[in-house]
Amino acid sequence: MSTASGMQPLRIRRFRALWLAWLCGHVGGLIHTVAASWLMLEETGSALWVGLMAGSSTLPVLLLALPSGVVADVVDRRKVLFAAHATMAAAALAMAALWFADAVTPGRLLGLGLLLGAGVAFNLPVSQAIVPDLVPRGLVASAVALNTAGFNVARALGPTLGGIIVVAAGPGVAFLLNAVSYAVILVVVRSIRGEWRTEEESSVASAVAIGLRYVRFTPPFGWLLGLVALFALTSAVIQAILPNLTRDVLGGGASTYGLLLGAMGAGALVGTLTRQRASRALGPATVPLSIVGVGLSGVVVGLSGSTLLTGLAMVAAGVFWIWVLVTLGATAQLLAPDWVRGRVMSLYSMVFPGFVPLGAILAGTLGEAVGVAGAMISLSGTVVALGLVALRSPLPAPDDVAVPGASPHDDLRQERQLDGGPVMVTNTWTIHSRDLTEFLEVMDRLRVLRLRSGAYRWRLYRDAGDPHTMTEFFLVRSWDDHLRQHRRTDPLAARLIDRTRVLDRAGGPMTHHRVALEVADPARRPERIEQLVAASDGVHGRATPGRVPQ
Repeated sequence: MSTASGMQPLRIRRFRALWLAWLCGHVGGLIHTVAASWLMLEETGSALWVGLMAGSSTLPVLLLALPSGVVADVVDRRKVLFAAHATMAAAALAMAALWFADAVTPGRLLGLGLLLGAGVAFNLPVSQAIVPDLVPRGLVASAVALNTAGFNVARALGPTLGGIIVVAAGPGVAFLLNAVSYAVILVVVRSIRGEWRTEEESSVASAVAIGLRYVRFTPPFGWLLGLVALFALTSAVIQAILPNLTRDVLGGGASTYGLLLGAMGAGALVGTLTRQRASRALGPATVPLSIVGVGLSGVVVGLSGSTLLTGLAMVAAGVFWIWVLVTLGATAQLLAPDWVRGRVMSLYSMVFPGFVPLGAILAGTLGEAVGVAGAMISLSGTVVALGLVALRSPLPAPDDVAVPGASPHDDLRQERQLDGGPVMVTNTWTIHSRDLTEFLEVMDRLRVLRLRSGAYRWRLYRDAGDPHTMTEFFLVRSWDDHLRQHRRTDPLAARLIDRTRVLDRAGGPMTHHRVALEVADPARRPERIEQLVAASDGVHGRATPGRVPQ
């Protein structure tokens, strides 16, 4: 990707405005992080309390990831973005007020950190899912890269500025500046017209279940989530107990702490600029070797007694850190189609950064027991071991992951919701003996596609009286969910479905749609049943051979 093409999304006004606002918010948030961690250290002197404070802004992600992902898929994303940043601004203002009033306590500080984290929990999946709403499909990858670059520019500036501000003016001023940065985002979000909303409309429980089934039946994503969770849990030590290590081992203050975090941010910026080259050189080993690099950098930080050596190790940690996170994040986005991206990315956020606070608590607890240097060395060594294990089962590189295409049913829309459900869909084939092995292989792949796109039960039956007759059966929760399932059928799935028709000896399977009715319910009036039948005819036609089964 050339520099010119990589900058193209910034020519789009609303993306450019949001990108600049997000950059401002990232800088403010990192200034806030330095101030909050250092203030907690001054209040308690405890590595555990500092670890809790470091993790407070992301701990709520663990509890709110799934509902926030549903919200990202079913609600106007602009409204969610506005509400999330309003909550974060309110928490930052409250922290500033406590400091200026000399009313700070560890409990109050941590409680407001958790409130800010609730806003973060709803912001993360929405800010990731709206990128395709802001730019044309062909510029999505460039927009994601620009967002990553902007965050890493902030990582290079924010911590250093935070340390300077804490020393010169105090943590309260840092909190106030963070609130202002969130206010900038609120103004920009309010100024952009239109809705950012998907076609999904479903109950929270149903939407969560469908998102979980999608992940369950996408094995690469399950492995990705496991790897991210373990990496977040172990590598969090590098930042979580850095304040204690700066003071107790290096003998530095808030400005030194800010400089060290800034060094990691500078390394992350270098990592952003070099990641593609590293990915081409290392291929599938990019993530495992980068994880090893993060771990080795942490070991050096733990062993070092020199501020200069620690700073150089933090630069290296930032380079490898961003190679890991950008590669994993890009792979996660490419594994997720538009209709479920919010929920998929919410699960990703649940483990990263969701597991980071758990790692921070683990680091703080271990630091209390064996000292901060010992905690840094032991947990960073675990990161090295994780990378070596991951070398045996590398993830596909982002360029090797197929981007989900548009659905062939994108023109299918509902004018009104219709009663009825669950819906049973049956497709019956007559298969020649010589085609049976291929048919079963295709059906095994089709089973995964059905369950991944919304079905909650699937079976294949063989006719007891005719061994050549095969019937597929699957259930979805409602008629409306079945119509959505049509829209979720991407070209790859459509080709697989069409292959089953070729294997049918009659030239196409017989398809039936059966909708469950509660016969004792007086609300099931005949006109509603007729309305449902009419809707079915409009989408599928009567059950006839020769149609692509769905």
